[in-house]
Amino acid sequence: MGYLEECLAEINQRDFPKFLELWEEYCTSDTVDIEECSQLLEAIKNSDFARPFGQLVEMGLPLWHRIPDEKGAYQIGRLLIDLQTTNSPVLQELALDLLKKKYSSDPLFNERLRLVNLRGNDNFQGAVSNYDLLAHMKVGKFVFHTAGWGVGEIVDLSSLREQVTIEFEHVPGRKHLNFANAFKTLIPIPDEHFLARRFGDSDKLEEEAKKDPVGVIKMLLKDLGPRTAGEFKDELCDLVIPEKEWAKWWQMARSKLKKDTMVQVPETLRDPFLLRKAELLHEERLLKAMHAIMDPNELILTSFNFVRDFPQVLKNSEIKEIIQEKLIALLEEPDLNEAQEIQIRIFLENQLSVKLKDKKVEEIILPPANIQRILDDILIAAYKRRMLMLVKANRKDWVDVFLSILFSNQQSYVREYLFKELNQPETRQLLAERLKVMQRNPKDNPDAFFWYYQLLVGKEESSLPLGSKEELPHWFEAFLILYQFLEFKPEWRELSKKMYMQIQGKRYAMVRQVLEGTSLEFVNEFLLLVSKCQSLTDTDQQILRSLAAVVHPSLAKAKPSAAVAHMEDNTLWTTEEGYLRTQERIREIGTTEMVANAKEVEAARALGDLRENSEYKFALEMRARLQGEMKALSEQIGRARIITPVDVKSDEISIGSIVEIVDSKGTKTMFTILGPWDADADNQILSSQSKFVQAMLGLSKDDRFNFRNEDYKILRLKTIFDTDKT
Repeated sequence: MGYLEECLAEINQRDFPKFLELWEEYCTSDTVDIEECSQLLEAIKNSDFARPFGQLVEMGLPLWHRIPDEKGAYQIGRLLIDLQTTNSPVLQELALDLLKKKYSSDPLFNERLRLVNLRGNDNFQGAVSNYDLLAHMKVGKFVFHTAGWGVGEIVDLSSLREQVTIEFEHVPGRKHLNFANAFKTLIPIPDEHFLARRFGDSDKLEEEAKKDPVGVIKMLLKDLGPRTAGEFKDELCDLVIPEKEWAKWWQMARSKLKKDTMVQVPETLRDPFLLRKAELLHEERLLKAMHAIMDPNELILTSFNFVRDFPQVLKNSEIKEIIQEKLIALLEEPDLNEAQEIQIRIFLENQLSVKLKDKKVEEIILPPANIQRILDDILIAAYKRRMLMLVKANRKDWVDVFLSILFSNQQSYVREYLFKELNQPETRQLLAERLKVMQRNPKDNPDAFFWYYQLLVGKEESSLPLGSKEELPHWFEAFLILYQFLEFKPEWRELSKKMYMQIQGKRYAMVRQVLEGTSLEFVNEFLLLVSKCQSLTDTDQQILRSLAAVVHPSLAKAKPSAAVAHMEDNTLWTTEEGYLRTQERIREIGTTEMVANAKEVEAARALGDLRENSEYKFALEMRARLQGEMKALSEQIGRARIITPVDVKSDEISIGSIVEIVDSKGTKTMFTILGPWDADADNQILSSQSKFVQAMLGLSKDDRFNFRNEDYKILRLKTIFDTDKT
């Protein structure tokens, strides 16, 4: 650890005696690193050590005398005068000497010495920096306000009144500061500084940023220091680049930054971009990375990514040979798995044109090799498809292998390739049979089902297997069954949100497409399934019923009878437990999920490339889903009413009833009728809004009713408050 790191550590720990020991040692150094010394003095200036250190500044004078560079000597001397609090003659002489060397030809030299308190025995702390500010202050020049007003442009200056007038970016109107206040709060900014250019001529900077994004970002890093992707957006979006163009611009800029030899690109969102002190060639980066890597997967990925992003490195025969030797040596490792070996051999052949004679990739994938496991272990996306092509060309059972992988959890691009190969005349029938099984059992593989369902509804005249107009309603029925199954399972929350967006998207366009031309029987089944989907809001339910009525006008809602009028009003019935559970859900959305989603949105938006833009789009969809759920639950809880004994009818079926019925086959069933928040089919608790319950509301013991061509009789009737009544 160097002196700078050790000193900064003691400053952070506020151990002044230990820091002083390090400073004494540092002052005896034979040579002075200007940047390191400057960083150290700036850190002291901004710390609690500034006041006690100010009494000991003269300890650093021997160090200052060893600085051969005049510019460096001025920089360090100015910082020493900023820190000093003794106002000793020695330090006053140092300050005068620095200013005479730099400003000897200034016609206002003596007057400005007076203004910075170097014409007597006054306090001259900061005199050199203050003189720099005076020399800088001219109309049209820029300054930075350290107390929060931001960048400002000088519009007027009066030496007589000792006053400067400035327009700042963060405060309205013009501000008048006397020189004494200016010394305390203003820092001069050169005309070529990023902040000066952004404030002074943002249009020109925007034009330059679009032509040379890397150049502008490097200027920002040089002038403002390391910045994260999010901080880049704060500095550039809207102020330089219009917000609507930001994502596209940042995507382009980031891709170019990865190839720049002066910018260190971070591996995570939280880490900043850095401007290197010296250029680091791509070849040097690759060698450094490869020497530090021990894990085979990391070595394979690093080699592939570098060759993909910087193909010119292969023109260097030495680099090419090093990569080749590293990877061939890796093949000798006993713990190397099949996926790693396949990737290495494909890389050597494709990227380096090296064909190894000891073994071919085709031999690795022959039976009994587990293709799905190998595919899952391959990290390079392009090589997944290459391996599948080899499987098709070299294995007789490739159809079975492809079918097995297609209906497992895979990335979309893998599924698309598998589906394309299977959707050929000679294999289409087998594919259709497996799709039929999935249609009947959508819960077995929700991801694969949703992927194929999106393909089906995305084409008006589908030539896909089981994609005819007649088959689409069956797929939609399976879709709703799956949605009801997933909607409250935490592990499937993201997929259920996507399914909800599929239902609601483009004003329920998918639902309109499926319902068109369907039978009354199917539409009735559709309405029953919809009524079981508890996460669909009341508005969703109403719209879906309206769409069904458009297809079959006979389903238009009739005027409710007196017997069920109390169930048809706007009241949402619930138990106390259901009410508290919904309140807790609203609180969870507002205090936990919305906050987490906001972070996801900002993190994804800060990146900008295609993959990250996809994450950004999904984060926005999630935000819309959360906001919709929050709004719906808040609206529902305003209409909610906790069920009391007064609300439950003892002589007819209503909310709060416990009913036992028997069908025409003699099968008896007992269930409880509660509101939609408390419905639980597994425990025989039905929603009062379900079609089945609606068919029996208002009936009494021994009454009969018909539902879906099945006759039922009410055997017993009691209430949740009087469970002994028969």
